[in-house]
Amino acid sequence: MDDIDERIDAIARQPFRAKFHLRGRDRATAELRDIRTLRLHARDLIFKRLAPAAPHKDGKQTPYRGHPVFVAQHATATCCRTCLQRWHDVPTDRELTRDEQAYVVDVVCRWIERELTS
Repeated sequence: MDDIDERIDAIARQPFRAKFHLRGRDRATAELRDIRTLRLHARDLIFKRLAPAAPHKDGKQTPYRGHPVFVAQHATATCCRTCLQRWHDVPTDRELTRDEQAYVVDVVCRWIERELTS
């Protein structure tokens, strides 16, 4: 978990990423659901939108709001394959492995947990 926290902290120092926070309906959604439910949502969204070797509309597949996972993806640079490669060293030319998908879900959920306690 320390490695994930350090990575999130490093990414948060980038001005674009630092502006993302859970607000309004997205925060309320996160507060109403337990972390296991959010983890399931994250797993499903990552599998469908990020894991394929060539995601549909890559770079534009993640909305900026509408679900806490979407906000977390932008805040943690897990929103598209380009950001995933740049910030997390995950290659863009192949499907994500199960371990890589689990890592992305861990990063997203850790960011949400941190947001809810701040």
